Amino acid sequence: MTLLASLPMYNFPEMRADNARFWRALRGLLIEAGLKEVPDELIFERGPVPPALESNLLFSQTCGYPLETVFKGQAIRLGAPVYEVPGCDGPTHRAFFVARADSPAQGLADLRGSVFLLNSTVSNSGMNLPRRALAEIAGGKPFFRAVIETGGHPASLERLLRGDGDLASIDCVTYAFWRRHRPEAAARVRVIAETPLSPAIPFVTSVATPADVVDLLRHALRTVASEPRYAAARAGLMIAAIEDVPDAAYAGLLDYEAEAAQLGYPRLI
Repeated sequence: MTLLASLPMYNFPEMRADNARFWRALRGLLIEAGLKEVPDELIFERGPVPPALESNLLFSQTCGYPLETVFKGQAIRLGAPVYEVPGCDGPTHRAFFVARADSPAQGLADLRGSVFLLNSTVSNSGMNLPRRALAEIAGGKPFFRAVIETGGHPASLERLLRGDGDLASIDCVTYAFWRRHRPEAAARVRVIAETPLSPAIPFVTSVATPADVVDLLRHALRTVASEPRYAAARAGLMIAAIEDVPDAAYAGLLDYEAEAAQLGYPRLI
């Protein structure tokens, strides 16, 4: 069985060399540790939310909310990255509510009745976290005039700039990479508000991965995250460290879902 490796969460075309460098570092350590079958290259075409997590998935990164819902029981978490970007605090992240720079809105309340650009209905940063934040001000009623699903955070940003919508909720790490690689486009938007924090998007392997291989993956990740020889691989992805985050922290994402429902806002609309 051919094993798969991918890094689909932060995967702008401009980042392919950085993602590939990180994988080469990890792959080299796995081979040194005696793992015989290790994918040569990352699969760049794999989307962030496939229909299911493949049983032959050796290494990837998957959003925390689908891991607790549509992908429940399909993956083993290997560690959570600590990103050196605004909006992160240790192995956490949040989302930024982003509008065009010329928007007259001063806060979220000013955007009631606007059009929201949604990356995915099962996204934590694009749906679950903003739903919880909006529940505080929605008053149990629909907040937006319309919600348009775009298929990804980069697509949401592009459509925001085209004027297809008025607001999007963008993972703060995606936003940082976008600002790094596309500064001219980033200058045309601004952050209106922030969502609550949640655990960072974890690195994962399939639940079918043998326990000894899981241990090798975890050790290799910690090595890449800590040794000076891998500083360039970390810097390309703005990773400062990789830490263990308890399962209960990710289960807490469902608490945000329940709290939004209790506030009368079970769906982001």
